[in-house]
Amino acid sequence: DFAVMSNLAKTYRAELAEHFVIEVPEVVSKQVSLDGTRKYLMRIAGGHEVETVYIPEEDRGTLCISSQVGCTLTCSFCHTGTQKLVRNLTTAEIVGQVLVARDDLGEWPEQGAPKNETRLLSNIVLMGMGEPLYNFDNVRDAMKIAMDPEGISLSRRRITLSTSGVVPEIAKTAQEIGCQLAISFHATTDEVRDKLVPINKKWNIAELLDALRTYPKVSNSERITFEYVMLKDVNDTDADARRLVKLIKGIPAKINLIPFNEWPGSPYERSDWSRIEAFADIIYKAGYASPIRTPRGEDIMAACGQLKSATERARKSRKAIEAEAGL
Repeated sequence: DFAVMSNLAKTYRAELAEHFVIEVPEVVSKQVSLDGTRKYLMRIAGGHEVETVYIPEEDRGTLCISSQVGCTLTCSFCHTGTQKLVRNLTTAEIVGQVLVARDDLGEWPEQGAPKNETRLLSNIVLMGMGEPLYNFDNVRDAMKIAMDPEGISLSRRRITLSTSGVVPEIAKTAQEIGCQLAISFHATTDEVRDKLVPINKKWNIAELLDALRTYPKVSNSERITFEYVMLKDVNDTDADARRLVKLIKGIPAKINLIPFNEWPGSPYERSDWSRIEAFADIIYKAGYASPIRTPRGEDIMAACGQLKSATERARKSRKAIEAEAGL
């Protein structure tokens, strides 16, 4: 409330109140999984809704945030891909997801209390709804606030941006954001990736890997993460594993294997666990870390690839978005 900011001139407070608001997204619902995962459905300006997921672990707590209402990419294994893009989130709406989660966790410092370095919300991943690099400016500005010592004060190494491969924006991610990079890869041939990740028709595997080999921040200490969803009889053969190793040769990387999380109407099945382990073993023996991601929040449809809100409306123009958000 600007009115209680008595250290500011009264006329200035009135001017602030006229042009700005102090608010966070409205929590429409919160679901808590048996494994402790929390899924928030948040309502933003214009009545649109996005989903945000908090994943607690022993040594950290990760918040998976959204960058768009819906998505343009139509990845065939992803539930969000079945929801057409409505609009980009504003910088405030992206940061607002973090503030809502910290409110819910009760994780705000008290004045005069000793500084506690153990955070319940220690990591942010841009792996929720939308393609972050198709909303680059707002994502960049939001992450700058998240990293700022006067903001949320998270290290850039604790923020990971996941992209399906918007090649022209990849170098800018290192230069203007500086966070960790993950690639939604999922296939080892253009034929298969064209179906799973249709953006591959615009920037194919070779073009994507060329961009990653020249990524300004890539090093052994800052490896690129390749995300690979395991789909039964689609991309999970030994030949796929060997081809993957060959493709990424020379790129400091790790491969996150993601057991497919089913959703209503999904056309795929999860690879058998023995198949996933055999795939991981080939990658590991080639010298790459190949952790298998433990599915979290499946019982509340909060797992990777399962997010989708009820907002299904016409795409919004920039002017309409600004009007809704009061900009």
